Amino acid sequence: MRTHVNPGEQLDHYRIGEVLTHTPVASIFRATDASTEQPVLIKVPQPELETDPVFADRFQREQEIAKSFNHRGLLKALNDGLQSRPYIVMESFDGQPLRQLLLTQKKLPSVRAQKITIGLCDVLEYVENHGVAHRDIRPENILVGADDRIKLINFGTAAMMGARRITFANLAQSVGVSDYISPEELGGKRGDARSDIFAVGVVLYEMLTGKTPFQGVDPFDRLEKHPMPPSELESGISPQLQEVIFRALEPKPRDRYANANQMATDLRQLDRVVLKNRPKSQDVKRPANKALMYSAIALVPIVIFVLLLYFAHR
Repeated sequence: MRTHVNPGEQLDHYRIGEVLTHTPVASIFRATDASTEQPVLIKVPQPELETDPVFADRFQREQEIAKSFNHRGLLKALNDGLQSRPYIVMESFDGQPLRQLLLTQKKLPSVRAQKITIGLCDVLEYVENHGVAHRDIRPENILVGADDRIKLINFGTAAMMGARRITFANLAQSVGVSDYISPEELGGKRGDARSDIFAVGVVLYEMLTGKTPFQGVDPFDRLEKHPMPPSELESGISPQLQEVIFRALEPKPRDRYANANQMATDLRQLDRVVLKNRPKSQDVKRPANKALMYSAIALVPIVIFVLLLYFAHR
């Protein structure tokens, strides 16, 4: 059995091209079907996970989900014959990961960020209506193509809502605490559609400001706190757009948008968004202020010691 695949190699009847995305769990390659000369995308799990039986079950479920979905914002899975190793063949898409776009442009204009987010919400509405939560919304898993059309990829951690919880040992060590993980997931609860809404809010915040909302603070602060208002980092963000972000990032799931369609509706009709009384910047900078306070307290004995030495030598 082959243990890896690299650009330039042959995988069954596919010629492997460049890497499109890479995660600790799997890589997606551009490839060519040698029998038809048609371009495709191929998702290949990392070698160390192929022997994990629970991961194998999840990978199989991801393939079944991909085959059952039919939406312009999702890659179609292509039926394939016998395979020498686990992989998923998908339709080709001429785009790049949103992460790559952000690395080159740092931040996006409001109109463009809204359009990408609306496209993402439309996909999630379809996914939600089929009883599935994606649970790994992040720029690496959003492909952006011409006219900012998007494709949501990587359903490896997706779950059927109401189904039993399935995990595999190597995932937590591989992924760690994500900037996009919701407060309830940090608290040990199972992620659902409203957890996806939280992650969409993080992505929108990042597209507009060039930073994730909880950067530089303890991950568990998002259990109770709101982030710094994005308009303080990017003055062009309107109060209505900021309100949409805050509602998506509510610490408690019940206070967020009930579904992706509600968020998309507000983004399409920003002039109708009702503003709420939100925390001021000094209320959300508490972690940094607390760190400064602790540092100042730690310096008190040193200052006293220096003063005693000074007066002892006078």
